[in-house]
Amino acid sequence: MRTPSATELAVPAVAVAGGIVYLVAGLIGGQVGAGVLGLVVMVAFAGVLWLVRRRSETVKGLLDRRDERINTIDLKATALAGGVVLSALIVAFAVSIARGGSGSPYDWLLGLGGLAYVVALVLFRVRG
Repeated sequence: MRTPSATELAVPAVAVAGGIVYLVAGLIGGQVGAGVLGLVVMVAFAGVLWLVRRRSETVKGLLDRRDERINTIDLKATALAGGVVLSALIVAFAVSIARGGSGSPYDWLLGLGGLAYVVALVLFRVRG
């Protein structure tokens, strides 16, 4: 059996690291149960990815990043997910304003999303 590459280990490792962040945040905020749950969910997610990678071409491709077709599918899925989240933020912002609110916290999230888009557009244009 071959040793997994650093690329293959990256996604599960980031998932576990995220779980640790959730645990620490829960401990700091006095939400021990939520922190432990966050850690358990993220470790379980990492474990499922690791186990399924041998049976699923898609998961294997997402972990090892060598398949251009799966990388393209991942890029499209990420763009769609980002569009859905930004659309939900726009609706939430509009509802907040319509109810007489300030639009917070949706305002700064929308600003961050818009800024990230413009910066990425400029960087990709200059590089490519």
